[in-house]
Amino acid sequence: MFVNIPFTLDLHLCPKPFVTMLNITWLRKRLQNAHHLTFSLYAALVAFGTYSCMYAFRKPFTSGIFEGATFLGIDYKIWLVITQTIGYACSKFYGIRFIAEMKGNRRAQSILLLIAISWLALLGFALVPAPYNIVFLFINGFPLGMIWGLVFSYLEGRRSTEFMGAVLSISFIFSSGFVKSVGKMTVVDWHVTEYWMPFVTGLIFVVPIVIFVVLLEQIPPPSAEDERLRTRRAPMNKQERKSFLQAFLPGLVLLIASYVLLTVLRDMRDNFAADIWKDLGYGSEAGIFTQTEIPISIAIILIMSLLVFVRNNFHAFMLNHIIVISGFLIALVSTLMFRQHRLDPVWWMTLTGLGLYMGYIPFNCIFFERLIAVFRYVSNVGFIIYVADSFGYLGSVTVMLFKNFSGVSLSWSQFFIDAVISVSVTGIVMMIVAAWYFKKRYESVNNRSTPGFSEEVRMAA
Repeated sequence: MFVNIPFTLDLHLCPKPFVTMLNITWLRKRLQNAHHLTFSLYAALVAFGTYSCMYAFRKPFTSGIFEGATFLGIDYKIWLVITQTIGYACSKFYGIRFIAEMKGNRRAQSILLLIAISWLALLGFALVPAPYNIVFLFINGFPLGMIWGLVFSYLEGRRSTEFMGAVLSISFIFSSGFVKSVGKMTVVDWHVTEYWMPFVTGLIFVVPIVIFVVLLEQIPPPSAEDERLRTRRAPMNKQERKSFLQAFLPGLVLLIASYVLLTVLRDMRDNFAADIWKDLGYGSEAGIFTQTEIPISIAIILIMSLLVFVRNNFHAFMLNHIIVISGFLIALVSTLMFRQHRLDPVWWMTLTGLGLYMGYIPFNCIFFERLIAVFRYVSNVGFIIYVADSFGYLGSVTVMLFKNFSGVSLSWSQFFIDAVISVSVTGIVMMIVAAWYFKKRYESVNNRSTPGFSEEVRMAA
């Protein structure tokens, strides 16, 4: 229902001199001729920097408690989180078309324009008194939801996409904790109010994000060798998107359902980390966010990057299933141990974070990247990521509404514990079935015995 939102990004607002300024000819030529390892490191770092800076416009407000503030009898912060998440969810539905059809020559300008809109919304949040400023979190969330697809489009379809995607994806983990620590610092050390804190935190990152976007724009398109190994990537119209979904519908339903569960848990842990830490007795420690997220970031980048060395696309695709299943298991076992008082709170939050991100990160970059490569389907990863993301954030909003309006009286820490246990068991079962489905589908396509498939899908890697 959100796909037809009447929102059009007028990229012609960017004057030609500004557009020309984004091109650094000498750097682009150097990258075209660079060794693929050098290129991969450059692309990974500037993509990571870009998305990390984006988090400074999205997540800092969640480090605030907004003690005593309520609206219609509901905690004010809960309204803020729900409203921004609804904006983000609407953006994901709109992004199914926006990202799938995006041409490469307008991506950088799009990123900067979207960031500017979200930052102005934070200014409105600071200037307008509560609770009337809640609506500005929706305005803030909507443009930010499209940044991921734009940034990842620079990286997809390359022989080292796993490495670059892994580095980019740890920005979810590292940056969320880092910008919340920065936001908390502005309140504790600079005495900024919690209402101005999100705008001030964004101000700190304005210059860095402009620099990173300019550097990102210098990345050349995939080479002929990249296309041979990973399949050509191209914009997709409505009929092409429909055909893709029909070709893999049963498996995609299972994968997307698993991703919805992971998104719900990841968002719950991320948005209400301050509340969970407060329940656990760590509410006054600003550095606790970064303390748990840095080890997770390092572990995730190591695990994901190793998939670069798996050249066979089908084997890598199956390994992605195993990684997600292992993530669910780690989250489940660590939570059961914590509930039995066999793990301390810091270890529990670290291990559940590791498990959830082991499942969440592959879906955001390399899982669907390898799906396209396995079946040699000319398309783009952004489209299917946004299909999954739209339902993921819809599920996240639904759970938050249930938690706060259904009369459930559990604390966020207890609600999170119960959710991890039930969701992990369900996710493990669905991922096992999905792996079986795609294995059978791969075998049937190789045998060319399945009716209704296009030749592109029949041409298995």
